[in-house]
Amino acid sequence: KHAKKIMGFYKHNFQFREPFQVLLDGTFCQAALRNKIQIREQLPGYLDGAAQLCTTRCVIKELESLGKALYGAKLIAQRFQVRNCSHHKNPVSGSTCLLSMIEDGNPHHFFIATQDQDLSNKVKRKPGIPLLFIIQNTMVLDKPSPKSLAFVQKLQTNQLVPEYQKQSIVELKEKEGLVKQEGEKRRKRKRAGGPNPLSCLKKKKKKTQEGQEPSAEKKKRRKRKRNR
Repeated sequence: KHAKKIMGFYKHNFQFREPFQVLLDGTFCQAALRNKIQIREQLPGYLDGAAQLCTTRCVIKELESLGKALYGAKLIAQRFQVRNCSHHKNPVSGSTCLLSMIEDGNPHHFFIATQDQDLSNKVKRKPGIPLLFIIQNTMVLDKPSPKSLAFVQKLQTNQLVPEYQKQSIVELKEKEGLVKQEGEKRRKRKRAGGPNPLSCLKKKKKKTQEGQEPSAEKKKRRKRKRNR
């Protein structure tokens, strides 16, 4: 139940999907050997989904350089898929190599499986990276780090809306003609206004002029009658 809840968090907020890609270092392989844990058989059941176990050339080179003490861990690591890293010519330590694999927001959605405490602390500083370790003969998926929780909280409050999404919203509004509709409404309101008061004043003046004409004619007729 503990792992299922955490997996739900990463699936929902960071789009992790099967098969889950798990990067293992030499310390994890050594701990699994010492505690008789069958990683390939047990890990998919624990994560409740198909998993691809993988490592890097730097991790294998590091195990080879440590000699017989980690010979068994090297044999375990060699059974996993080898992911390409950027250290072909100049191999680096296993921890440095794994950190380079999760740069730029962990685009390949890697899990990190390690017993190295320093590496674990550095992984926790990056949001969206599940961390696996072994304790008391059991594999454990660590709870989401504070960085991951803070990242998700910002997403939920719409503080991390990407610029391309903002632009797409504007384009959709223009496509649907929402801006034009607002302009049309304003024009309709202007057309629906009352009669022009100036036109009314002109009509009144005409009426007064028309009313003055017959009165003037009557006065002229009266004068004619008197003259006669």
